[in-house]
Amino acid sequence: MVPPAEQAAAEKTAAEQTVAERAVAALTAADTAARTLGIEVLEVAPGRVALSMRVREDMLNGHGTCHGGILFALADTAFAFACNSQGEARVAAGASIEFVAPARAGEVLIARAQETSRGARHGLYDVAVVVAGSGEARAFFRGRCARLRGAPAP
Repeated sequence: MVPPAEQAAAEKTAAEQTVAERAVAALTAADTAARTLGIEVLEVAPGRVALSMRVREDMLNGHGTCHGGILFALADTAFAFACNSQGEARVAAGASIEFVAPARAGEVLIARAQETSRGARHGLYDVAVVVAGSGEARAFFRGRCARLRGAPAP
């Protein structure tokens, strides 16, 4: 028999996971920009998400590498999904990105967002954008979000 405290903790964890999955599914369904970029959800958990995107020829800049705005959009989408994964409507209040290596056509990129800090009104999230398989870093993103008061949950 499972002790009551462990049972309650397991039920809370399962409920939080359900909220995260539903919130990210709702955001994914409404995010035409992410669909246009071919962004796919790989993993979801409260405060965390992993997304993938294949770099296409139409995403390249004049140097033949993935446009920085496209990399930012991938990281920003991971950030948005992670910061809304706990069922509260939150929006970006600020973000920055550091590009550490060029992404090339054909590469599949993984953006892993992780909650660093979450308060009643603000949150801080870090996103690493890496190449699938090798794990080679392409960019690091930090986003700060704010809760939308009175807004419906995603």
